[in-house]
Amino acid sequence: MNIKDFLITLSNMTGVSGNETERAKVIAEALREYCSDVSIDRLGSVIGLRKGGGAAKLMYVAHADEIGLMVIGIDDRGFLTLEPIGGIDKRTLPAQEVTVFGKEKLFGVIGIKPPHLTSPSEAKTALTFEELTVDVGLPAEKVRELVSIGDLVTINRSAVELQNNRLAGKCFDDTAGIASLLYSLECLKDVKLDVDLYIVATVQEEISYGGGYTATYSINPDIGIAVDVTGAKAENHSGDTETLLGKGPDISCGPNINRRIYKRLKETGEKAGIPMQFSVEPGMSGTDAVPMQVTRNGVITGLVSIPLKYMHTSVEVVDLNDIKETGRLLAEFARSFNGIKTEEYLCF
Repeated sequence: MNIKDFLITLSNMTGVSGNETERAKVIAEALREYCSDVSIDRLGSVIGLRKGGGAAKLMYVAHADEIGLMVIGIDDRGFLTLEPIGGIDKRTLPAQEVTVFGKEKLFGVIGIKPPHLTSPSEAKTALTFEELTVDVGLPAEKVRELVSIGDLVTINRSAVELQNNRLAGKCFDDTAGIASLLYSLECLKDVKLDVDLYIVATVQEEISYGGGYTATYSINPDIGIAVDVTGAKAENHSGDTETLLGKGPDISCGPNINRRIYKRLKETGEKAGIPMQFSVEPGMSGTDAVPMQVTRNGVITGLVSIPLKYMHTSVEVVDLNDIKETGRLLAEFARSFNGIKTEEYLCF
């Protein structure tokens, strides 16, 4: 599988939380190359099973949904007012091109007052969502025929290749994680596993962790690893993160993470010569590791993150090598359970 092409395909699709169906179908089709059983659950999460020896259930999870916008009003000029779905940053929205998913697709723009009409105080303040409106170029009467309250609005953005093996685009949070899961399966293509490996693309992570709860409940894994993204240091910004692009996956430790899993991931990566970075999550990690850890009677949980710059914008940047090294780490971690007494490892 060409991971770069797969990632670009997923990024260019629409999959706002609660509306991941189109992307789920593509993910399910990709999983069928590697998994004996692929299904889409009632909430919309994709679950693939790579059958092993049955020694334990190991689950890898990355989320398929993305942040977006929703129409909440149509004013007398035909302009659409919006509310966010997930943690979209309103500072990034002025002058964006968008698609409105009404009865038919409508292209529009989020307009902004020109600078020579903007007061000094206005220029220093981020616009509120009430001030950010979509102009589709139609009169109000026609807009109301085609657009309804609750219709989705997404930013128009196609992924592009940058220099130095990097890509920029929307929703690499967390299509990059899904790409790494597919790469891990490619690495395991000719490897026998003692564990049954579940690959899950969850829905609604950005708003509720919904798919993380339901998929974990139905699979009831012994060990679960959430695969997400983490903010990487941008060279032109100040900040407290030391995570860098191109330096490999980031392994987290903290109360949301089982210490033995953290240690095993670290040892596995070191043995395989995989570059890694390490970070602390002193509270909730903000990933599917949260619902996974507390579902049913609890799951032994880990977190592996792919470095990403400009998170929750339409120009997120990832390094393809980080995605592949994350996939390689996940493959080696699954294989590391071959030949050991898994039930003893899982006991407290």
